[in-house]
Amino acid sequence: MALMNEFKDFAVKGNVMDMAVGIIIGGAFGKIVSSFVNDVLMPPLGMLLGNVDFTDLAITLKEAAGEAEAVTLNYGAFIQNVVDFTIIAFAIFMMVRWINNLKKKEEAAPAAPPAPSKEETLLTEIRDLLKK
Repeated sequence: MALMNEFKDFAVKGNVMDMAVGIIIGGAFGKIVSSFVNDVLMPPLGMLLGNVDFTDLAITLKEAAGEAEAVTLNYGAFIQNVVDFTIIAFAIFMMVRWINNLKKKEEAAPAAPPAPSKEETLLTEIRDLLKK
């Protein structure tokens, strides 16, 4: 029973929920980037390189024989995935950099010293009066 309570405390904490939301948004962001690369970025790039369709780029390792399909090394799909990764990694880098800059600005702004307590203020006034 203690294990269940401990797990419940862990699962309900804010960090776990924030992480779950981040994973879901990250998955959706990955799909958007994949679509951008496959549907927007790679077609013009392929056109510039002589009407190359990157999804068709492959090296045949073994020809098809009978019902057995050909064995291919699909390096075009690999290139697209590398471009996907690079875009996602750059976006994450920019986000982390932005967050770190915000943290640095917060740390750079010194906190105002706390106001003296009523006792300290009263003692300071008494001291000043005694000096006079």
